[in-house]
Amino acid sequence: MRVAITGGTGFVGRHLAERLDPADTVIVSRRTGVAIDGVEALAEAFAGCDVVAHCAGINRELGDQTFDRVHVAGTRAVVEAARRAGVQRIVLLSFLRARPDCGSPYHESKWAAEELVRNSGLPHTVLKSGMIYGPGDHMVDHVTRAVRTWPVFATVGFRERTVRPVPVDDAVDVLLAAIEGRIPEPTVAVMGAEELPLGTAVRRIARVAGRRPLYLPVPVAAIRALAWVAERTMVVPLVARAQARMLAEGVSAPAPWAPEPPENIRPAHPFSAERIRAALPAGRFTRADFRRPRGRTTRDAGRARSLRVTGPSSPARG
Repeated sequence: MRVAITGGTGFVGRHLAERLDPADTVIVSRRTGVAIDGVEALAEAFAGCDVVAHCAGINRELGDQTFDRVHVAGTRAVVEAARRAGVQRIVLLSFLRARPDCGSPYHESKWAAEELVRNSGLPHTVLKSGMIYGPGDHMVDHVTRAVRTWPVFATVGFRERTVRPVPVDDAVDVLLAAIEGRIPEPTVAVMGAEELPLGTAVRRIARVAGRRPLYLPVPVAAIRALAWVAERTMVVPLVARAQARMLAEGVSAPAPWAPEPPENIRPAHPFSAERIRAALPAGRFTRADFRRPRGRTTRDAGRARSLRVTGPSSPARG
């Protein structure tokens, strides 16, 4: 089976590619010279492929990389290119709470992408995934570097929301099952085996990282303001506005409702110290993580490129 992966150099796409035969895998991303919204180039890349795993996405807008262009126009182009190339199945990696008319451009554009795939006429699986974490993510990465940098960590709101973090290996297991046609439902919710309050998840990461900061609950409005500032001052924001919305409502139940995959395919590993430790980054936040008033460093350019191929990964990072 030959598989094309859009966003194949991003967090989830990269982990998926590592589990496939390189001889039968086509990596599609801007780094490989293929624009996500270019039908002709995509059709050429998809030629000879049986399945497209559409993992490309962004969690904040940057320049011409808008939610509408990447999630909606990009998915429309992927669907049309798949038809032209004779692809037999599309697997879309979406977000657990993607839905229409909710006031969030991220959620609404992800839903629009889902609807494009559902109405494509092609066999498909839509994976509405929760927060995905692992080596190279944003969730464990950003929380770890934050608690290593500052003695105080702001938590979201005064009423705890819950999360069900998904280990990236488990997420890839579900992707592979969808690629192989082993998930009968056209849309499924992908959630981690353990549900826990967001604050508990943050404290668990901090403990594994060897830090015990002061936790300060702040209103959701303050987190949104922080996200607005972070998007304008950091190369990769500590939290983006779309992520602030996710944190405010929790990431532990699908919206709208969708069934889970068959029991033998669902994520099975808890949010354990062992798995957190495997995802810990080196270092802390430094001046290199903040934008300069003029120009961009090489690191800036690399981080910006990586933004274009993220999946709904964690609010602190498919």
